[in-house]
Amino acid sequence: MTNPTSDALVSTQWLADHLDAPDVRVVDASWYMPAQNKNAREIYNAQHIPGAVFFDIDEIAADDSAPLPHMMPDAIKFSAKVRKLGLGDGVRIVVYGQTGSALAACRVWWMLRHFGHHDVAVLDGGLPKWLAEKRPVTDAPTPPRERHFTARANSFLLREYDQVLANVKSKREQLVDARATERFTGDADEPWGKAGHVPGSYNLPFDRLLNADGTFKDADAIRTAFHDAGVNLDKSVVASCGSGVTACVLALGAYIAGKKEVAVYDGSWAEWASTEGSPVDKGPA
Repeated sequence: MTNPTSDALVSTQWLADHLDAPDVRVVDASWYMPAQNKNAREIYNAQHIPGAVFFDIDEIAADDSAPLPHMMPDAIKFSAKVRKLGLGDGVRIVVYGQTGSALAACRVWWMLRHFGHHDVAVLDGGLPKWLAEKRPVTDAPTPPRERHFTARANSFLLREYDQVLANVKSKREQLVDARATERFTGDADEPWGKAGHVPGSYNLPFDRLLNADGTFKDADAIRTAFHDAGVNLDKSVVASCGSGVTACVLALGAYIAGKKEVAVYDGSWAEWASTEGSPVDKGPA
């Protein structure tokens, strides 16, 4: 699974050439914020890339009693859910989104890598680029092809609240916030509660890593974006955002730029803002 930019991406031409390969699985991992009033599964049912299955990050998540949205499930639940989708050992997984390369496609890329499946890539430009090139879509259901998934969790790729809280003092890792600048500075309404950012964090809005057509910028441009945000990719990096989705865009972008292991703060601002006693800063980094 190669691409001129990175093995974390495949082009629409690559996928078209390999769509019928027996070891390739295609995943629609679309997700929308509640305020967008869009149903990703309904859109998938109406049109999707032939053979694609739908990965719902709110369903393949921690127990329903969890107070935060789409938190990482344990290995047992993740394995049980994804194997029913035909995602498992020995297959190449290509993940796409209905709105380009970003958002939940990158979240699913990160989740699969966290559980030890590294033969996974995001479709560069996603469904919009696929459609713009007049490539085929269908509304036909994809029959299940269950496959065993061996989960081997890599804890290095995930950070939890207590680790991020300790890092506020130790500053051992660079926490990079993917939210829009006005949310980071506390100058915009914050859907997850109180406004601002984790003290000491950096701000790199995720869309600065993307071209206008939703494809990822090249490695040099991504390295420049991190540098301009004050982030040193030679040092440890943890990505954060509103609820752990667009943080994964930063993780994938850093991967393209040569930083292969960037952790994600799973609870992100949704958890930080709702936890009593969390320190908060406002204004620029």
